Amino acid sequence: MENIITVKSLTKRYTTYKRGSGFKESLKALFFRKKVPVIAVNDVSFNVKEGDIIGILGPNGAGKSTTIKMLTGTLYPTSGSIDVMGYNPTKNRKAYVHQIGAVFGQKSQLIWDIPPVDSFRMNKAIYGISDKDYDERLSLMSKLFMVEDFITRPTRVLSLGERMKCEFIMAMLHHPKVVFLDEPTIGLDIIAKNSIRDFIHEMNRRGTTFILTTHDLEDVEELARNVVIINKGVKVFDDSIENLRKVLGAKKIVQLILQEAVENIDIPGASIIERQSVNLTVSVDLDIITINEFMAKLSQQCSFSDISIKEMPMETIITHIYQSQIKE
Repeated sequence: MENIITVKSLTKRYTTYKRGSGFKESLKALFFRKKVPVIAVNDVSFNVKEGDIIGILGPNGAGKSTTIKMLTGTLYPTSGSIDVMGYNPTKNRKAYVHQIGAVFGQKSQLIWDIPPVDSFRMNKAIYGISDKDYDERLSLMSKLFMVEDFITRPTRVLSLGERMKCEFIMAMLHHPKVVFLDEPTIGLDIIAKNSIRDFIHEMNRRGTTFILTTHDLEDVEELARNVVIINKGVKVFDDSIENLRKVLGAKKIVQLILQEAVENIDIPGASIIERQSVNLTVSVDLDIITINEFMAKLSQQCSFSDISIKEMPMETIITHIYQSQIKE
């Protein structure tokens, strides 16, 4: 598949001002303020293929929101280039916005005092959507989200989950090719999250490319195929979700409930990472020992009543990447 987004050497610098506290420092700042240069995004490059779902991750203040703002054309880059479907987001803005959609978990596009269906009609007029396309798209998305019963109620009386479903419909009525999602499931219960994830998968299957920024790693695991991680403005990872899991090596987490407590487990490639009485959590390095070999040796050393084998937690992997860059 061809690249639908190409980002090269993207950089954003800006200047802020520093001053001390107290009356004297405030008075002094009226005449003199010390300039403090800030590099929010530093030489970031990546590609997004058509039909992909990519996650952009990073801790607070890492530069991911700044990157998304430059991709949507709401913020000018200091240097570097962005190509989205052949458009420069800041130079071809009017034509560009007809090709993209955006859903921000903490900002609403709906009008508070009128029903969502009236907001939908407003977008229909803004984007010049034909009656036929409007009716077909609204019918499809309403059925996928099961919102027929409440889109005629005022937005202010809807629950957070109901409003977020309507936000997605609002953002996608004009059939955008690329949709930017910023914390789309923040504050939602598990049922609403699953509904939105299913909707994203279905729209992606129909050809829409999604760019996702979130702190909810379940969203990343459920949705993203590829991940870009930014920390302190610098790209520190750009690869598939499968290769992200291999950052700490080919490891599994084995959780055990023992019949009797043991002091230690002497198995090459296995180490106890958490112990609570007879409950053990063990990390197993599959580059050193296979799960079958581990189980055979384990049964020789102890007796257990229950066992579960899991992937390395995504939180552990992401934290390792963040902390590795801090040490460097």
